[in-house]
Order: sequence, then C-alpha cells, then structure tokens
Amino acid sequence: MSAASRRTLLAGLRLTSLRLRLVVVFALVALTAAVSASGIAYWLNREAVLTRTQDAALKDFRQEMQSRAATLPMHPTQAELQAVAAQMAAGGSPGYSVLLVDERAAGKPIAGTSDIDTLTLDDVPQELQDAVNRRQKVTDANEFPYHLYWVRVNPRGKPLLVAGTKVIGGGPTGYMVTSLEQERDDLNSLAWSLAIATALALLGSALLAQAAATTVLKPVQRLGDAARRLGEGKLDTRLRVSGTDELADLSRTFNKTAESLEKKVADMSAREESSRRFVADMSHELRTPLTAITAVAEVLEDEADNLDPMIAPAVHLVVSETRRLNDLVENLMEVTRFDAGTARLVLDDVDVADQVTACIDARAWLDAVDLDAERGIMARLDPRRLDVILANLIGNALKHGGSPVRVSVRTVGHELVIEVRDHGPGIPEDVLPHVFDRFYKASASRPRSEGSGLGLSIAMENAHIHGGDITAANSADGGAVFVLRLPLDVSRSADGEENDGVREGEECEEQ
Repeated sequence: MSAASRRTLLAGLRLTSLRLRLVVVFALVALTAAVSASGIAYWLNREAVLTRTQDAALKDFRQEMQSRAATLPMHPTQAELQAVAAQMAAGGSPGYSVLLVDERAAGKPIAGTSDIDTLTLDDVPQELQDAVNRRQKVTDANEFPYHLYWVRVNPRGKPLLVAGTKVIGGGPTGYMVTSLEQERDDLNSLAWSLAIATALALLGSALLAQAAATTVLKPVQRLGDAARRLGEGKLDTRLRVSGTDELADLSRTFNKTAESLEKKVADMSAREESSRRFVADMSHELRTPLTAITAVAEVLEDEADNLDPMIAPAVHLVVSETRRLNDLVENLMEVTRFDAGTARLVLDDVDVADQVTACIDARAWLDAVDLDAERGIMARLDPRRLDVILANLIGNALKHGGSPVRVSVRTVGHELVIEVRDHGPGIPEDVLPHVFDRFYKASASRPRSEGSGLGLSIAMENAHIHGGDITAANSADGGAVFVLRLPLDVSRSADGEENDGVREGEECEEQ
C-alpha cells in the first residue's frame, strides 16, 4: 500500500475526519427522514386498517341488532337469547361473538351468547356497560347512531373490539366482541417492512455519502498534499484546476499563493545569498589589512614599556581592539561557512578528557577550571570544532560567572555529555531563550561588550554539525549550566549510514 493510500485510509478512520462526519450527517439525515416517513405511513395505515375493520364490524352488529334482536319477545328466555346471538354471530366476520342480556327479567338478568364458553358479561368493560345503560358515558367510548358505543381493549395481549347498544323501543342489550389479531399481524408485517425499508435507506444513504465525500474530499486531499509539499520546500508545487465551483476557486487561490510565495522566497534567498557573499567577501578583504595591523600592534605591545607613559594606554587599547576585531572577522567567516553549508567535519578518534584538558591548558585556565573527566572516554568527532565549543562555553562561564568553573564529562548511552557550570548570578529568564542568538545583547543600553556576540551561536552550530545540541539553564544552587550533548561516533548518522568527514582544505589555509 502506498503512502498516499495509507494516509487516505487513516484519514477516513479518524473519528474527527471530514469524511466520517459527512457520512454520519448523511446517515442521520436519511435516518431521520426514513423514520419520519415510516412512522407517518405506519400511523396512517394503522388508522385506516383499524377504522375499516371497526366500521364494518359495527355496521354488521347494528344491522343484526335491528333485524334480529328486535324480533325477540318482550320477555325472552335464555334459549331464545342464545339462539338469536348465534344467528347474529353467524352473519358476522370470523371471531365475531355476540352477547344478549335482558335486564327486564325478574330477579337476575338473563343472557344468551354465541360462544358461552368464552364470552360473559364480565368480559365487557364496565365503562362500556355504563355508557350503554346511560349511567355514564366515558370519553374513550365512541358513539354511533342508535346509541351504539365501542371501545378497543387488549386483555392478556389479545386485541379486541367491544361494542354495545340497546334495541330502540325496548328490548335486550347487545354486546359484540371481535378479534383484531389479523389486523395486528398485518400491521406488524407492515412495521417490519418499513423497518427493512428504513435500514436499506440508511445503507443507501451511507453509500451515497461515501461517494459524495470521495467526490468532494478528493480535491481537498489533493490540496492538502500540495500544501504539505509546499511546506516541505517544494515551492514549484501547483494544482491542476478544473471546473468553476468553490473548490476550483480554492485551487486557483492556492496556485496564486504558491506562485507569490515562490517569488518572495526566491527574492529573499537572493538577498540572503548576496548578504552572505558580502559578509564573506568583506571578511576576506579585512583579513589582509588586519594581518598587517595585528603584526604592527604586537610590535607596539612589545615596546609599550619603552614608550611615553602617555602613549602606552593608547597602544594597549589599539592592541586590544585589534585582537577583538580579528576575532570578530574570524567568527564572521565561520558563520558564513555555516550559512553557506560549506562547513565540514574532520573526524578523528580522541580521548575526550585529553581534549578538554588541552583546551583549558592552551588558554591558561587550569587554575580557574575544576575538571571532572575520566580518562579513556573515546569519541569520534572533529577535535578542532570540539575545542571551539569548549572554549566558548568555558570562556563565557568565566566571563559572567567567575571562577571556579566546573566542567564534567560523562557518557549517557551512546552520547557524550559535557556539562559546564559556573557560580555566577545565572541567566535572566527573559534572556535564557536568546543566549544562542547571534549578536543578542541582554541589555539594549549596552550594545558594546568584550565579545562579538557570536561565540555561543558558533558553539551551537558546531554542536549541530556533529548531530548534537547545547542547552542552557539556571542551577537551583545559583549559576548557569550549559550542557553539550554529542554522539560518541559522529561518523554514524541516525539511520546507520557512514558519514565520513571532509577535510576543509581552503579553510585551513585561510586560518
């Protein structure tokens, strides 16, 4: 699987991805629409089915009561009531039962039913009996012409339609019970059908959403890839524009932005290259007169004791400033090499303790530095550049923190760790993030100092070219702490490939 395919798959799987959100929104809209439509369809069909069955049953019952129950004698017997009830049930739909009750019988009312084993007066809801007998009329019992009342009940999970009425002009009270199970089964089948239709609609909407998301997000993905390449420095990246929609306008805007950015970066690069070349050329041009001035200044320094006491301070000042100017030119040339990418490592296997000792001894710092370094720690690095790093770190500590400066050397895994600690006031918190910046001054009111403002920056560049780093912090006990970390074998890069140092022939000749 290609990297682009993996990124596309991972983007689709992220919970916050635009693709997933589009699919979810489409699915929710489709689900809401399908559920609403199914619910309305189910409710309308339910009412239509129940109303049709109910109206047919009630019509039959009313007609049977008028045509058969009205023919009964004034005081019918139970057998007569039962015979008429059976005749009425035979003319109705399946599950149609009739109960006839004569309230005028002396003593206990008598009743006759088409199915005496299943239907009794107790099966008729009391509120319906009250409505039929005119003692009260309940709100959920609906009145038909000829004082016909009905109600739907669901005893023991079995849906029933129960209706009741009296014969006009006097006669028995009739009750009808018919089953609604067939209608319930039909409605359940309808509900299942609607549920399946809803599921299919949801699945279809998800597929459509996926297709729509792919269509919409493909240009967005191309735009993201182009922006990523642009961020990696490929400023010639452009998008192919087709169409006239908003995404096409966005692509055109991206192309214009990339073109403008490429032009500005090219202009800045040209100006930066011109500035680097100017600094390099100026540094080279300054070295020749500085060499002569330095030679004369050294002669004057040697003869300073024999000069007029009024002239001697001026001579010492000239010598000091000449050396400072010479250091500044050398640092500028070193910075120019780093900026131009021409700085190279000349690697060698060195004993780190001997290297640190040599750096301190060469600058007569033995009495001012407390060295804690175990001999035998071997590292493959550039000795000259390590000397530059140590000289800048230790010299900076002596300048701002005073002596003694503690230097410790140890190894941590495959890293060489050198710590330089002083006992001065430490570094102000607002200055700490800028200690490695070029020409940075802690106080704007003190633009001139003994140093060039490039020492720590050059030390950091030399650490980076080794594949290492330098960090600065304040100690809890007071003072500043600089920690240098370098790989023990610089010739090995992070991926294990050999990285041989290249001797800087021209650089060595110039120095």
